Amino acid sequence: MESPQLRLGALAQAGGGCRFLAWAPRTDRLEVYLPGRDHAYAMRPEPDGYFSLELPGLPPGTRYFYQFPDGRRRPDPASRRQPEGVHGASEVIAAPSLPELGGWRGLPREALVFYELHVGAFTPEGTLRTIEPRLDALRDLGITALELMPLHQCPGQRNWGYDGAQLFALQANYGTPADLRSLIAAAHARGLAVFLDVVYNHLGPEGNYLGEFGPYFTDHYRTPWGQAVNFDGGGSDEVRRFFYENALYWLRDYGFDGLRLDAIHGIVDNSASPFLAELTELAQAEGGKSGRRIEVIAESSLNDTRVLRPRAQGGFGMDAQWNDDFHHSLHTALTGETGGYYQDFQGATDLATAYNEGFVYQGQHSAYRGRRYGNASREWPAASFVIFSQNHDQVGNRAGSERLSTLTDFEAQKLAAAALLCAPQLPLLFMGEEYGEPAPFHYFIEHGNPELIAAVRRGRREEFHSFRWQQTPADPQAMETFDASRLDWSRRGREPHATLLRWHRELLRLRREVPALRANGGARAEVLAGGKLLRLLRTPAKLISDIGLPVKSSEPPVPSAMVWLHFGQEPLNFEWPDAEPWQLILDSADQKWGGPKILDKHGHSSQFVFSPNSAMVLLRK
Repeated sequence: MESPQLRLGALAQAGGGCRFLAWAPRTDRLEVYLPGRDHAYAMRPEPDGYFSLELPGLPPGTRYFYQFPDGRRRPDPASRRQPEGVHGASEVIAAPSLPELGGWRGLPREALVFYELHVGAFTPEGTLRTIEPRLDALRDLGITALELMPLHQCPGQRNWGYDGAQLFALQANYGTPADLRSLIAAAHARGLAVFLDVVYNHLGPEGNYLGEFGPYFTDHYRTPWGQAVNFDGGGSDEVRRFFYENALYWLRDYGFDGLRLDAIHGIVDNSASPFLAELTELAQAEGGKSGRRIEVIAESSLNDTRVLRPRAQGGFGMDAQWNDDFHHSLHTALTGETGGYYQDFQGATDLATAYNEGFVYQGQHSAYRGRRYGNASREWPAASFVIFSQNHDQVGNRAGSERLSTLTDFEAQKLAAAALLCAPQLPLLFMGEEYGEPAPFHYFIEHGNPELIAAVRRGRREEFHSFRWQQTPADPQAMETFDASRLDWSRRGREPHATLLRWHRELLRLRREVPALRANGGARAEVLAGGKLLRLLRTPAKLISDIGLPVKSSEPPVPSAMVWLHFGQEPLNFEWPDAEPWQLILDSADQKWGGPKILDKHGHSSQFVFSPNSAMVLLRK
């Protein structure tokens, strides 16, 4: 597919002029209104419902609206900056220079260790500039990729980012476009990739004026958030162009290394050439043109490997997708919860399936959904899946928004970290997880419409019925709810948080330095001791075939690393006769890691003594 030129919106020109381009097929006239001059300038009609205008002498910082024949004034759907919020005037920004990549070409997918963060809650100041001083700490931890929650302009000063109304505009209180470019350049200088979470399945309910300009939405389908975006009906060619331009804008103008596409199960598209496949092709082609790696990663609740299959085979050709099944299996093993979708999962037994095959549900019946669910994933490389023990959804979409640090004890947090970071898939840490941040991560908003605020409050209360949670969720509109969700960086230096941070750092060091513990290496998990003990054998990636799939063999591969995960609440003596010599290199129960055991030797016999909620890592001598 031919790449669209970036042309929508107000683009500053050499010499001080500005060119405006808007798609507005629902009107026969459109004007650019400049509040500073209190004057409107007629735009010229172009083919396919576009309107254009070139105005000289408009410096960056000029505010403008698009004005309809009936006098309505609306912000630019492709505004690059909304300093007065979603209802205010758009702002002309300086023509961007392409990011200086230097020698940066991105990272191999197998090297990615994601760190998901919300800009507003990550630091006390809640800005892009204040993330930069923390990059060294993240790099030293072993993180290799930041994943920023959505930056689209939302109503008010606080929002998760999924209520975006202007998809090209950076949330104004986070900083300027220059601040974002500076952050990405600083990350690249430290060897960190930067990914952006983008939302193309819906727009927020407040400040969303796209429907007044053109057929951006359709009533043919419904989503959990209301009207579906029109990706396959009349006028959808130009709707698609809008979203293609948006994706390329973040990748080209800012230098992001990839996109995480939010909830693609909410994108309904029955066309012969799916939007998601074309978007992926364009993004990957942009990587080829710029000589760097660009990855497209999907969030989907469908457990459908069509996301990963090449386009020639009827798929979307994406590079990876989130795997909620891993989270649900691990969470159930750690907490014993059985409400909502957790009713489908059997703890360590299903966790072993997630290690071995990717999805747990690959076509079998789901009690929660009341139907068969998913398709086979076992033939896909492990690095096709992003896994996590926590993320913004799994924390924030609980009634109490609790993290694992308040749902489990200290030993279980170390166990969760080992389960995640010793896996062959691509791990993701949620901000603060590395030191056991106890603060909740609530859902928060700052809408201006009282009826909408009431609807959101009501919806949050109703959402949690199937989980049998009794507590009332925090008021999403309250400032106190947002304040309670901020990280407290001072905890990193206090116990037991400092020890948990060291534990994460050591696990990531082993993942980086031990070939058998890297992504895409071989993995074979089995559950023992009545379902409370999981043994994970890891083999180096060199024992993987050239096409990236596990080598088929009648004989099991010789393991190079052995990971034991004990989910029992009582100590366990377990004998595992093995002729291979093993060396114990890590035991979460060691007093060195804040545990109850004193280890006086590094060798290990066939007799294992597992403390409650503990993990061990051994290497073959």
